[in-house]
Amino acid sequence: MPLKSYKELIVWQKSIGLVKEIYQITKMFPKEELYCITSQMRRAAISIPSNIAEGALRKNTKEYLQFLRIAFGSSSELETQIIIVKELYKDINYSVADSLLEEVQKMLHTIILKIELNH
Repeated sequence: MPLKSYKELIVWQKSIGLVKEIYQITKMFPKEELYCITSQMRRAAISIPSNIAEGALRKNTKEYLQFLRIAFGSSSELETQIIIVKELYKDINYSVADSLLEEVQKMLHTIILKIELNH
């Protein structure tokens, strides 16, 4: 049975949870980070479900794949930013974000591969 909405995609749902977690983490950063790493991390996190949603509404498989790849790229960007802040702000617990990010990346990778194999 085909999906009625991108909101039914588990990867989209998990990535929304990741956005919420990134917002919780970045609230703990010093105020001087607001326009730097806080803003960068929030934008990268938001880009993941946004591109999944936009791609899912495309009629063309090639376009859908492109948006999934952009979402995957944003997840790698966020992963790098988390690595950086772990060095700067060691007293924050990143385990939930790490777990969600890894899960989203694995799901995106699998979806991309399956579409590429069937296209």
